Amino acid sequence: MARINPSILAADFVNMERDLARIASADLVHVDVMDNHFVPNLTFGPQMVGRIQDVSAIPLDVHLMIDDPERWAPGYAELGAASVTFHVEASSDPVALARRLRDRGARAGIALKPGTEPDPYLELLDEFDQVLVMTVEPGFGGQSFMPETMPKLRRLRDAVTARGLDVWLQVDGGITEETIATAAESGADTFVAGSAVFRSDDPSAMIAVLRERAAEHRH
Repeated sequence: MARINPSILAADFVNMERDLARIASADLVHVDVMDNHFVPNLTFGPQMVGRIQDVSAIPLDVHLMIDDPERWAPGYAELGAASVTFHVEASSDPVALARRLRDRGARAGIALKPGTEPDPYLELLDEFDQVLVMTVEPGFGGQSFMPETMPKLRRLRDAVTARGLDVWLQVDGGITEETIATAAESGADTFVAGSAVFRSDDPSAMIAVLRERAAEHRH
């Protein structure tokens, strides 16, 4: 199954509820939380995410691009987010934090920046529900897809398959009708798309196109 999670970073913040309604066919809503420290951008905090949770008919897929996720991540699970992903580069103990998130009822994900290798985490994959491979440098939407991140994704897919695990492999950054095929062939099954969805004339139709393209090229 190919999951399409539109990123509300590309939505109209003033008309958030309207834009959420336009992506009702999505699997989850991707919410980028940035703190202007871990990445050079500032977006939402818990209060805004809580309001999105209140009005969204679709589960939230929260991506924390923040320092000190040990302090902040559990709160997003307590808000009701279906999935909470934090960056391994910012975490002092990813396994312990993932267990805390699961204890609070959320799926636990780890994210890897383009320059971060997955090898230290391959033996720990059963501790996580999702691994997010960033296909751009985190911090800003609208960047171009980095194909050089695909070998990392393939290593993760091989490890997940070899161990028979149910770990979602997500990609985020520059996902379009063209690049989603490359990512799917490399093993991704969950795709974050911002500009491609929200800047199309019909976001719901674009979600269907992306889902179909991913399914055609599935690893």
